[in-house]
Amino acid sequence: MYNLKHIWHLTYPIILTLLAQNLVNLTDSAFLGRVGEVELGASALAGVFYLAVFVVGMGFSSGSQILIGRRNGEQNYRQIGEVFNQGMIFTLLLALFVFLLSFFFAAPLMRSFVHSHAVCNATIEYLNFRIFGFFFAFINLMFRAFYVGVMRTKVLTLSAFITTGVNVLLNYPLIFGHWGLPSLGIGGAALASVIAEAATTLFYFIYTWKAVDTKRFGLFEMHRFSWQTVRQILDISLFIMMQIFLSVSTWFLFFMFIEQTGERPLAISNIIRSLYSLLGLPVMAFGQTISTIVSNLIGEGRQEEVLPTIRRQFRVALGAVIPVAVFAALFPKLLASIYTDNSELVNAAVPSMYVFCGVLFVFAFGCIWFNALSGTGNTRMALLFDMTTLVVYMAYNYVVNFVFHWSVAIAWMSEIVYWLGLGTMCYLYFHFGNWRARKI
Repeated sequence: MYNLKHIWHLTYPIILTLLAQNLVNLTDSAFLGRVGEVELGASALAGVFYLAVFVVGMGFSSGSQILIGRRNGEQNYRQIGEVFNQGMIFTLLLALFVFLLSFFFAAPLMRSFVHSHAVCNATIEYLNFRIFGFFFAFINLMFRAFYVGVMRTKVLTLSAFITTGVNVLLNYPLIFGHWGLPSLGIGGAALASVIAEAATTLFYFIYTWKAVDTKRFGLFEMHRFSWQTVRQILDISLFIMMQIFLSVSTWFLFFMFIEQTGERPLAISNIIRSLYSLLGLPVMAFGQTISTIVSNLIGEGRQEEVLPTIRRQFRVALGAVIPVAVFAALFPKLLASIYTDNSELVNAAVPSMYVFCGVLFVFAFGCIWFNALSGTGNTRMALLFDMTTLVVYMAYNYVVNFVFHWSVAIAWMSEIVYWLGLGTMCYLYFHFGNWRARKI
């Protein structure tokens, strides 16, 4: 049985890694909020678009992580290296594909859907720099899949410091034009993020060569491309890629809906989005941990320990959420002021902040049970559950924004609808479905 100490040792480096990623977004938003509301709103749209494409690589690496976790439980270490090596080649091809797709189609897409010309132009300017980060980010995802899958997560702590440090160091001079660097505005924020990702990639290669027994796993031993191995990964990851892409794409549509109501609601939503990613990251980390733990437990033939471990993980995640939600409810203006010095915008964001506090609780429930389901390898069922929930989610958002024209705070209650519905279906599947028989 995985006790709380073991779970924590696996989880806290993942928390720091996610923290680094979200501090990149927070730093961008904090600086751009001082440039103007247009830039703040544009960074939200650009960030969600980047995430919608980025999750294609995230889905593939998640499938790789599940497969690596299963092979680690079986002590089949050479197969771990085969999954990593073939996955690295495929993920680079995937990065090239999404880069070209974004290069040619991102700008026309924004011009077609974004109502404000100012926001549209700023969004395109950000993406012109940001899409180059796909290559480094996808490589980093494969390294993270390896280290989480073999449950050596401490290296993620170092990578987190590098990502955050480089981004924070470069954001200020590249946005405002200091230290002899050009003033690039919103483009400077994007360029700083790309350089931070590149620095992290360099670190992963150096660390792996120096600190990992590469011969034991067969890392970097690439003789030929094996479609059979890639197809084995895709059997798991394809449904994760589709699921995450659909989820984030509908979130992108959510921001498009909000943008149609005005620049102020969009700016508020960017504040909530950034806080969501930052304050919800312990839950996301516990979700990633339970996915690899479930995969390892099944690989070791310890299926009877899966449900008690998931319940324990949910209680821990809920315990992490409570103090965060209480703090946000008591000091909403303090948190909102991180992103802007506009007092009117801060006051307007308060109702949405209260909704966000409620979202955190159902987020813990849905995230843990959904990631546990993915850890069983039954990603097809996970996709089905997610698609069902997303239909209800989008219907809710359409009615709120275009039928009744309710406030942005009411629109954000759609997150409660989503996570409560998704978590309930996964919970019922674990108690009544045949997940124990899934082979990968």
